Amino acid sequence: MKKITIYTDGGARGNPGPAAIGVAFLNEKNQVFKEYSHYLGGKFTNNEAEYHAVIFALKKFKLLFGKKPAKVSEIELKSDSELLIKQLNGKYKISDKKIQELFLELWNLKLDFQKVKFSYISRNKNKLADSLVNQALDKQAKMQKLF
Repeated sequence: MKKITIYTDGGARGNPGPAAIGVAFLNEKNQVFKEYSHYLGGKFTNNEAEYHAVIFALKKFKLLFGKKPAKVSEIELKSDSELLIKQLNGKYKISDKKIQELFLELWNLKLDFQKVKFSYISRNKNKLADSLVNQALDKQAKMQKLF
């Protein structure tokens, strides 16, 4: 069984506002082997962006490695969103309709993996994913200034 750690973050400027996600994949030796910085645009809340980051991470894993390796892999998803992690671990209810839809999409993706563990980490331990979010938002802001 392969163990992969994935750090995720999502953020929206304006909340709601333009959003982006950051995702970093680490191998069993705790070495980063893939990073993603993706602009979502639109009017998203921070919580919606956090969910999009986890959904993106699980989809990207399946694209990179395939469905069969997913079935034998142990994934630990780490996020500094306490709300997200507590909702995914069944400790908090989900009352927001948009978040409920994102939760269902994420939960269905999770079924393709042998094991997915959701762990809360402090902000200072999620600096890489956070910087990837800000890279995407800053890049988009620069592009808009050009036009």
